[in-house]
Amino acid sequence: MCGIFGAYSFSGEDVVKKIYYGLYALQHRGQEGAGIAVSNGGSIYSYKGLGLVSEVFSKKVINSLRGQLGIGHVRYSTTGGTLLENCQPFIVNSSLGNLAVAHNGDILNSHILRKELEKQGHIFTSSTDSEVIAHLLVKELLRTGDIIQSIEEVSKRIIGAYSLVILYNNSLIAVRDPLGFKPLCIGRDERDNYYISSESCGLDVINGELIRDVYPGEVIVINRDGIETYRIGEEASKVSTCMFEYVYFARPDSIIDGICVYNVRRKLGEILAREEPCEGDIVSPVPDSGVISAIGYSEELGIPYYEALVKNKYVGRTFILPSQEERDIAVRLKLNPVKPVIEGKRVILIDDSIVRGTTSKRIVDIVRKAGAREVHLRVSSPRIISPCYYGIDMPTKEELIASSKSLEEIRRYLNVDSLGYLSIQGLTEGIGREDLCLACVTGEYPTDISCKFCCR
Repeated sequence: MCGIFGAYSFSGEDVVKKIYYGLYALQHRGQEGAGIAVSNGGSIYSYKGLGLVSEVFSKKVINSLRGQLGIGHVRYSTTGGTLLENCQPFIVNSSLGNLAVAHNGDILNSHILRKELEKQGHIFTSSTDSEVIAHLLVKELLRTGDIIQSIEEVSKRIIGAYSLVILYNNSLIAVRDPLGFKPLCIGRDERDNYYISSESCGLDVINGELIRDVYPGEVIVINRDGIETYRIGEEASKVSTCMFEYVYFARPDSIIDGICVYNVRRKLGEILAREEPCEGDIVSPVPDSGVISAIGYSEELGIPYYEALVKNKYVGRTFILPSQEERDIAVRLKLNPVKPVIEGKRVILIDDSIVRGTTSKRIVDIVRKAGAREVHLRVSSPRIISPCYYGIDMPTKEELIASSKSLEEIRRYLNVDSLGYLSIQGLTEGIGREDLCLACVTGEYPTDISCKFCCR
């Protein structure tokens, strides 16, 4: 999904450490690479690398970067592999000034736009869609001479999901696409420094106050003249924020579009208990993303809550690892059963979602080997039947277990005694909004997706 963070200091103080801590708080959004670009209104200096934030940025690197405005990025790859050249932010130089871009999302027609730009002489150093955005912005900037007009023109050409933070000359710019696919918010601290973050938890860590979310289709410009907002494109008839943010990706302590993620997940568990009740001795989450829904499920049915699986805190998220082999190894490293809690019990496992099914199957095997008498699986989201083309790495229908198997076939594959999913109605009720992208559970996409498959 990627995480982006930006900082601007009106007092002229250095913002590099604030960006570093902001990225640290957003580490759950991407674990493959990280980067920071900073400026004092002129040249842009950057550093990026593969790995976690703490691995990429040593104390020496942090001390070598200086700037009163800057942006940062943590990477989770969808378009482009796990290579250093694909790490962000991307910097493009022009006669009108230097520009750096960090992007969260996925552009469906990036391959078409890239070919056009290459024919016009643009040279790319990466294989990502994010660099396409950077080149398009510079191209429009040279044509129009105006950064806001350039952003608007680029927004007319790109199809897909994009939240952006941009450095241009002495300005920090935030952009959220008209459909609001990816979260983005603005905050400030007691020293009147301003911040842009994918999630509000990025503001909390630097003692910032959440002002509000960046609205879908909004551009916010922060510079020495103050803060200005602009609207790009026509107002969308329906916002389509990714439902997976509330179910899985976002940190539970974040607030997205005014809604607390923790409260959503607890309510999803309560609704799941009403829709898919089960007789059991204990309710246990698949940590960590199933924890809060499991609490809601347990409380609703009055079945004791136990953490029957202990998580190794030093292993990252398995779903966002790039290969199945890595995901399998990570599951074994990540989870260990508490046998005295499980032995002889009817265990109700609560998970946030089932995508490929392979990880879920291994978890069930772990619980059975620990001596569970019965294993029942409940899922606090609907069946995922269609690929996501907006920034989640599940690109083919064949990878999705629910796209081709019936509920009973999935139950047998996972080797569980019973299986139940949350309904789509229950999902929207639990989140408390209907303006969501539900393409992965309905097959109905909010944008034209045909460009994803043409001109390859």
